[in-house]
This record gives sequence, structure tokens and C-alpha cells, in this order.
Amino acid sequence: MAKEELLEIKDLLVRFYTYEGVVEAIDGVNLKIKKGETLGLVGETGCGKSVTSLSVMRLVPSPGRIEKGNVFMVEEGKKTEFLTQSESFMRKIRGKDIAMIFQEPRAYLNPVYSVRDQISEVLLVHRKTEFLKKALESLEKEKKKKTFEMKVYERMIEKPNAVTTKILSRLLRRKRKLNEELKKEVVRLIKEMGIPDPERVAEMYPHELSGGMAQRVVIAMAIACNPVLLIADEPTTNLDVTVQAQILSLIKELKDRFQSSILYITHDLGVVAEICDRVAVMYAGNIVELAEVFELFESPLHPYAKGLLESIPRPGQEFKSIPGTVPSLINPPSGCRFHDRCPYAMSVCTTVKPRLIEVQKDHFVACHLVGGSK
Repeated sequence: MAKEELLEIKDLLVRFYTYEGVVEAIDGVNLKIKKGETLGLVGETGCGKSVTSLSVMRLVPSPGRIEKGNVFMVEEGKKTEFLTQSESFMRKIRGKDIAMIFQEPRAYLNPVYSVRDQISEVLLVHRKTEFLKKALESLEKEKKKKTFEMKVYERMIEKPNAVTTKILSRLLRRKRKLNEELKKEVVRLIKEMGIPDPERVAEMYPHELSGGMAQRVVIAMAIACNPVLLIADEPTTNLDVTVQAQILSLIKELKDRFQSSILYITHDLGVVAEICDRVAVMYAGNIVELAEVFELFESPLHPYAKGLLESIPRPGQEFKSIPGTVPSLINPPSGCRFHDRCPYAMSVCTTVKPRLIEVQKDHFVACHLVGGSK
């Protein structure tokens, strides 16, 4: 039975307007992510993997612009287009429905706030009412007479955005029970990450954490609201081998537990083979091949995908590398962007950009060798 579609990226075009020129970062990317699957996005550094993921959440940094395209998300049969929505709508989506694990965790952890404060912020943004109700229930069990704190919680649940609510909330400087309930959830999330002594770690600051612990904290923040899509942008790049294996195992376990979909960005084909269901190969802002992971490894059809697999060192085999260098995206090659490095390049490759077509069931390739010019 075919899995339902969760996210669709259609004809995505992203440009960066720099002093050196216009960087054509993403050039018409088409991609679909299915419910409950792990889709790997692989390619050389600078090919546009991270920009693609940031475009999904509408977080492309300046001077970048999403010039064209659509990003659709399907939930309960309803299709929502992200790129035309307001910023306030996207703030509700980020962290709740779609969450991201970044490559360098310490760059995304505030050095002056504790782990508890930073995970609590995610919970307060997206799950505040839930914890207000828990705090109110806990107070009601303790006290028969209504306290000022209880009245404030009731008001915050009933009218969260009212001016009077904000005034009352400020008057109640120490939201004792709310903080207690938040801490319980923070400790639970840290414990789920496999970090020993979660109560102590909750009070630590980013500089006190090891690389592996910092990454687990970022993962805890990402899964705090049980997102339907988790974007992992090379989350194990700066970690040692044993910690990498632990983080990968944790991501697989969390996916199975929460039934989330994962977009896993990497340049490591070994990781792709271990955790991904399907894989999309990206080159210079284009998807050049998309297939199930085992099919791609057994029979790659695009010359670039073949070159990537042949460049993996193997015992008893001669090491091969892809000739040439990645082109500048300020003045990218015309036609197929890989043609100046391709051993099979034809005259049509220099002028006509190949389309991504389905050559076998669920196996898509953008290459003139397999009919991409039709």
C-alpha cells in the first residue's frame, strides 16, 4: 500500500542577491515527502540542500529570496500552501508541525539561558494551554480556596490574548505551579534523549554540555511538540563516530515512536543507506535523481549519482573521484549543470536543461541519456 503524501515542494526557485552577483541557489526543485518515511537529501557542499529545507519553513536568510514555486503540506486531507501564508501563521507551524535539528547545536542554543528555559520556551509557545490546565488541576488538588495564582491561570486559559490577561500575568511574577509542570516535561524529554541525570542537565547552560549532549538537547526541543515532519540538517557532522551512531539510533527510535516523517540532509551515503527509505540526489540547485535507497545504490542512472557511489572507498577497488569542481552558482553552466564534469555529455546537455522524469516505478532521473529532454 502506497504511503500518503505529507509535503510537496513544487518548482522551487531561490535566488541570493549579493554584491558579486545573483546566486541561483535553487533552480526549480520538485520533491515529495511521504507520511512516515525518511527521505535522504544528498549532494556536495553548496548544492542547495540546506536552502531547500529552510525554504520549507520560510526561513531563507537575507539576501535570499524565494522567487517562485509552492510548498504544500497535507494534513487530514487538507492541502495548505506555505509560501502565501502570513508570518504569524508560519510561526504556529514552525516547531509544532515542522521542526528542525541543526548542524551546529551550540549556534542555536542561547548561551545565557539554561536548558530548562530553552525547552520550556518551545512548550510555552505551542503547548501553553495544556500546561496551564495541568498547573490549575494541581493547585485545585492542593487548595480548597481559590488563590490569585489559580484565577490568573483560569483567565489565561479562557482569554489568552486579552490585555487584562497580560496585566494579570505580569502581576503574578512567579508562576510557581506552571514552572513546576514545565520542568517535569523538560526532565521527561531530556530523559527520553538518553541523557543521564536529567534533573541536573535541565539546569545546565550550553557551554557546560558536550557536543553529543548539546545535539540531544536540540533534538528534545525539536520533538517537544511531536511534529509531523522533522528536518535533520547534517546533525552528526561535528560529532565523533561513537556519538554519531548514538544520535542516528536515537533519530530512528524517535521516528518509529512518533510516526513522524524525516527529511535527512547529509553528504554521507553510509548514513543514507542506514536510515533512509528514499533518497534524492542534488547537484548545483537541482534534483538529478530520486529513488528508493536500495534501488539507487544498486542501479544509479544519473552520471553524478554513479560518480558519488564510485567515490566511496572500498576494499580491493580503485578509488575514483568525480573530475572537475562544483560550478559557481552565480554563473552556472547552461543546460544540464553537470555537463562540464560528465563523461557522457552530449551537445544537447550544454543547451537544454533535462526534466526530472519517472523512468521506472518511483525512480526519477533528470538526464538526457534516459530521455529527460522529452
